[in-house]
Parts: sequence; structure tokens; C-alpha cells
Amino acid sequence: MKDRNQNESCEASGTDEKFMRQAIKQAKKAYALDETPIGCVIVHEGKVIGRGYNRRNTDKSPLAHAEITAIRKASRKIGDWRLEECTLYVTLEPCQMCAGAIIQARIPRVVVGCMNPKAGCAGSVLNLLHVERFNHQAELTTGVLEEECSGMMKQFFKELRARKKREKGKN
Repeated sequence: MKDRNQNESCEASGTDEKFMRQAIKQAKKAYALDETPIGCVIVHEGKVIGRGYNRRNTDKSPLAHAEITAIRKASRKIGDWRLEECTLYVTLEPCQMCAGAIIQARIPRVVVGCMNPKAGCAGSVLNLLHVERFNHQAELTTGVLEEECSGMMKQFFKELRARKKREKGKN
């Protein structure tokens, strides 16, 4: 399966942007908690059925990723672990755990805001969504509202570095 770029069709791009904006709203919830601002929504038949945002520090859990939370909620809503007719929208390229969960949930399409060159597993470091030996692969669309998603991440880490520098200066 090949990556699709967001210029394919105006209708698809408009839909993708609409739901990526909802993922961005989730990321802002993480930001408000001083969590890395990553948000995710899962859409089925034009409706959001699962939402999540990063809560690793808040929940003291390495499993508290936006995608994992959204997948759990979507599965409950549908009443099945298979999310075969859904699209997952996430502001940052999934890590290996989340890419694995996407494959396990049989999600056929993933839309990513910005890529993660240090830890992304949807094309940056690895592409677990396209491993042909797995029994499922996911179609991938990248770069939807990329500047907004990337800008939020950059601003968060700029503020975090400044805060750590101030705290270090106090000691």
C-alpha cells in the first residue's frame, strides 16, 4: 500500500482536515496537562467513536498513549476489537506500540498530522503499518494539517526546555 498525499481529492482532504482538527482538540487537552500534545480520534461511518490524548505522566503509565485510549473507546463503542471500517486520525506519527495496536485492531486507514523522525513507526524509523508478512496492513495518509500539528509539538518542547532551564537555575 502506498502513502497518499493530501492533494488527492478536495472532498477527502476536507474530511481529513475536519477530523484532524478534532484530534488537535484532543492534543490540546494533553498540552493543558503538561503532557506531550498528541491527540487521536477514530471515525466510523462519519462519526467519532473514540477519542484519546497523551496521559503518560498523568497516569504514570507507558501505555497511556492517545491511540491506545482511542482504540479502547472505539472498541467499546462498536462492541468488537476489530475496527475494520474505521479511520484513525492522530496528530503525531504512531510509535511502535501504537502502530502495533492499529494493526491488531485491523484499522484499515491511518491519517497522520506530522511525522516523528526519532520514534515514528509509520514510515520514519520503521513502517509497521505496511509489513506485508503481517495479516493486516493499513493505508497511510500523512501531512494533514502538518504545520499546525508540528507547530504545537515545537512550542510544547520549547516551553519545556525553558521551564527546565529556569528550574535548573533555581537549584
